[in-house]
Parts: sequence; structure tokens; C-alpha cells
Amino acid sequence: MTGEPWQITLGELDEKMGVKILEQSVERVVATMPVEGNRQSFGLLHGGASLAVGEAVGSWAAVIHASTLGKTAVGVDVSATHHKSARSGTITITATPIHLGRTLATHEVLITNDDGGRLCTLRITNLLLEKK
Repeated sequence: MTGEPWQITLGELDEKMGVKILEQSVERVVATMPVEGNRQSFGLLHGGASLAVGEAVGSWAAVIHASTLGKTAVGVDVSATHHKSARSGTITITATPIHLGRTLATHEVLITNDDGGRLCTLRITNLLLEKK
């Protein structure tokens, strides 16, 4: 059974963090988020904000893939490496598939700054499930 690709709907946290969707397809999901409003007490982009937005974008990518199979997706593993931080500007979050299967989908999620510098790399795996 195949279906139309799911269209991203922002959740409450995504809206509070200022996330904007630029592109959405099985091949690639791209979003942006302002650093301002998502900083920790030392004035740097909060690592938890990076993880939250990275997991969201990677999960959206998995759900888009799953929807074409008539399924949905739930996260089962996420890991991240923080390379450097940002104090201002806008970050870009890009999810691309590593593996798109019938039961698992794994994506690499890159978070970059305004100059294209890599701030964080995430890997997320989602389990594809039949819709209830």
C-alpha cells in the first residue's frame, strides 16, 4: 500500500523555537531556526535546542518516507556530536537519508550556521509502524 507523502505540521515546541520549514520530500527535509531565543545561560545556542530541532527534522523525514508506504514512524535512537556553537543568526537543519527501509529509516541531520559551517551532526533511527 502506498500513500501520498505526509506534509509537515509544526508542534508546539517547534513553534516556540521559531522553526520554519524550507523543503520537504523523501530525499531531503530542510528547516531553519533562530539562535536568538534558543540560547543557554552563557549566550550560546543551547545543545538541547540543537537536539530537539535535529530530532524533529529527522523524524519528519522518516514520517514522510513512512507515509509513502502507508505507515508512520517513531524515533528509537538519536545521537549527536556538537562541533561548535553559535551566538546569533539562523541555523539550517538538513535531514538526508542514510537508509530507507520498510521497518527502519535512518537519517543524518546536519545543523549549520549562516556561513555554512557545521555546528552539529545527528544520526536518528526511526521504526516504521502500521498506522493504528
